[in-house]
Amino acid sequence: MTTQWPVRDAKAQFSELLRTCLEQGPQVITKRGKETAVVVSTEEWHLMRKAPEPTLKQLLTTDQRRADP
Repeated sequence: MTTQWPVRDAKAQFSELLRTCLEQGPQVITKRGKETAVVVSTEEWHLMRKAPEPTLKQLLTTDQRRADP
């Protein structure tokens, strides 16, 4: 479950933010109501960094719609 934390609350309750991240998953930090950052566990971060990036051939031959510029 992802929870949104206004930056003021994230700063004031940083230990709680970290505990919640470890127990419940990524936590979103907002600034003036806009999502600006995400706190994730180091385990999840390493998994995301190891995820293989698609090759140019895979990108060109995919059926998925490309993002609009």
